Amino acid sequence: MKVLALEPWYGGSHRNFVDGLIKNSCHEYELVTMAARFWKWRLQGGAQTLARKCSQLAESGFTPDVILASSMVNIPAFLALSRKYIGNVPVVYYLHENQLTYPLSKEEKRDLSYAYINYLSCLAADQVVFNSEFHYNEFIRALPGLLRVFPDYTHLHTVSEIRAKSRVMHLGMNLQAHARYSNTQGSDRDSPIVLWNQRWEYDKNPEAFFRLMNRLDDAGCRFRLILAGKRFEEQPSEFDTAFERYADRILHYGYAEDFEEYSRLLHRADIVVSTAIHEFFGIAMLEAIYCGCHPLLPNRLSYPELIPEKLHKPLLHAPILYDDDESLFTILKAMLMGEERPLPHGTLRGIVEHLDWSVHVEQYDALMASLHQNPS
Repeated sequence: MKVLALEPWYGGSHRNFVDGLIKNSCHEYELVTMAARFWKWRLQGGAQTLARKCSQLAESGFTPDVILASSMVNIPAFLALSRKYIGNVPVVYYLHENQLTYPLSKEEKRDLSYAYINYLSCLAADQVVFNSEFHYNEFIRALPGLLRVFPDYTHLHTVSEIRAKSRVMHLGMNLQAHARYSNTQGSDRDSPIVLWNQRWEYDKNPEAFFRLMNRLDDAGCRFRLILAGKRFEEQPSEFDTAFERYADRILHYGYAEDFEEYSRLLHRADIVVSTAIHEFFGIAMLEAIYCGCHPLLPNRLSYPELIPEKLHKPLLHAPILYDDDESLFTILKAMLMGEERPLPHGTLRGIVEHLDWSVHVEQYDALMASLHQNPS
């Protein structure tokens, strides 16, 4: 079976997802990409470039059975420009994120035209797939509000149409690649190592993280820090301030470009903390968990569905989910003081190993096959 994959934002988690899927799938994929920059232009105008590239594929003899398009694809525009090349092929629309509920900084104002592209793409697709239950619920709840903005012909009934053809499929991940560096775990135990491995942006709420660490430091807790994660030209000032305060206790500062370096950092850490105000999925947290970091995650967003319920607050070990800033402080202080035990590495790995592509790809392969056999 032949699948045409469209990814106009070929970078970061989007790239890792589609590359991992193609590498592990039993189906034949043709991947059409664009560089991961100018996201607004990709969503508005990328369809024309994708359609042109698909016409070249058609000329070479490639005819897809199914199309897999990421959330950066303007599906109605792409189909309008490419139907003469691809015919009436079923389309899967995979939402890594959406522009209706994606959090904005205080300086930004939401441009609903991009959210409307997501909405129209959901309508045009045969199957809509969300990367988490949280993402699906948040988007579906917000859709009526988007449609009511417009003066007439709001088509509110289409929300139920989108709901009927939607499903949740967690991301696949290349977790087993981390296993080769597991011998670094436990090599450096002078004091617990707390990890930050998320993007250095406002939606991950670094302000709350460093406020927490400063409070713990003031309380006399011993710890060291690994501050990894993607950096940008304009980064939150909290990182520079933290570097000044904790310079002698920071084991790594900045983005780890090399996978081996990144994996070794994850294996070296003891505890990973999220203070995110928004998370559609949570790749960074799951990678850290696989590598043996005990996670402390807010009891909201996508996290409760990713952690087995019996481990939310286990009896004999430190909790994973916290309810507010005060409970996070209490849990982490107890862990740093040795009063709460982290979960064993085997238990932590068991939380996420089912998402490794070696096993998780079966769900995606089955979805593509079902659409090919039963097109709408």
